Amino acid sequence: MQASTIQFIILDIINALFRHPDPAITMQDISYKLAAIFIIAVTAMFVLWAVKFIVRSKLLTLLLRNNQVWDDVLHEQGFFNRIAHITPALFVFASAPVLLEFNTLLLSFVLKCAQIYLVISTIIAVFSLLNTIEVLYQRSNLAKKAPITGFIQVSKLILAIIAILLTISLILDKSPLILLSGLTAIAAILLLIFKDTILGFVAGIQIAANRMFNTGDWIEMQAYGVDGEIREIGLNVVKVQNWDKTIATLPTYTLTNEVVKNWRGMLQSGGRRIKRSIQIDMQSVTFLDQDMINDLHNVRFITHYLESKLNELQDYHQNEQIDQSDLLNARRLTNIGTFRAYIEAYIRKHPQINQSLTLMVRQLKPTEHGLALEIYCFSSNKNWVEYEGIQADIFDHILASMPLFKLRPYQSITDKSHLS
Repeated sequence: MQASTIQFIILDIINALFRHPDPAITMQDISYKLAAIFIIAVTAMFVLWAVKFIVRSKLLTLLLRNNQVWDDVLHEQGFFNRIAHITPALFVFASAPVLLEFNTLLLSFVLKCAQIYLVISTIIAVFSLLNTIEVLYQRSNLAKKAPITGFIQVSKLILAIIAILLTISLILDKSPLILLSGLTAIAAILLLIFKDTILGFVAGIQIAANRMFNTGDWIEMQAYGVDGEIREIGLNVVKVQNWDKTIATLPTYTLTNEVVKNWRGMLQSGGRRIKRSIQIDMQSVTFLDQDMINDLHNVRFITHYLESKLNELQDYHQNEQIDQSDLLNARRLTNIGTFRAYIEAYIRKHPQINQSLTLMVRQLKPTEHGLALEIYCFSSNKNWVEYEGIQADIFDHILASMPLFKLRPYQSITDKSHLS
């Protein structure tokens, strides 16, 4: 095969360097082959440097001039620098057949190396593109409704497997389909290796399709000691930042297989629930006498309640012809019932309680720890700190008001000197 003009130039340079007056060195000599490979490698590196220089000096200037966000993110993720690595491979494809002999082992080796480099460079550039898509999506309002981190990771995994298959097929000089068909023989091993990945992918589809969990949701999993906000839903793990600022990582499929309390409904509703009871000493429960009724008439929250109840009892006694002094047959007001009405009226007038949601004060089953009086309502403020403050203020007031109704809270150890 006749040498091309470029090949003759290389031969002349080599002969001049080695001071051969005649073309003593041919294309089959190792000196020529090493010189050709050196020229290809150096020129390829120069092409890469030139492309990166153009990207940094020209393209970056254009990106800084406009107000678009997507191109800035592409630059931050290194997409342009990584896509520049494709150009040396393309140069090798164009120059190697010119400088090296056709149908030789050396040319085949150089072209395969260029192909492998091209595959790796392309995959890395695509990874940067996927990272850009994820970053832009995370900045949108859709990110909290349907996270795509898991799907991005699955896409990267599939692309990495394709790149590995292509690389192996180039090295072995076999079709990728032949290698792919051979994977069925080790499918069981792959299932064991990628078990968590497969389960996580299926769980990710369920979570995204049913919108079970979103980034930013407050979840609680007592079995794992998790109580905090979801930071990331990935292919294999879910990252949760607990309220003590620790980070908990869970397998993604646990969100669909385990019991998880999601507080999203509360955050999206009109209030945060207050559900707490106070134990009352049952020995302090008694009927209201006239002096107590007169004193409680001055409490504005229950003035209407007392008047309506007293009228109701008076009508009942008249209709049934019952003497009000008859303690067993007559109906009388109790301090616990009046106190319960007072608490409900107090909460209904509280400015930090959502009046449109369920609100009640109820008695629970008496136990050896006293009679439980439960307050059930919803705070308008859902912030944790403010919510705890509102709840504490309500129960501070309740505890301080109990002596006015001659009621005592129950506690295991108490000073009983006041009972004598």
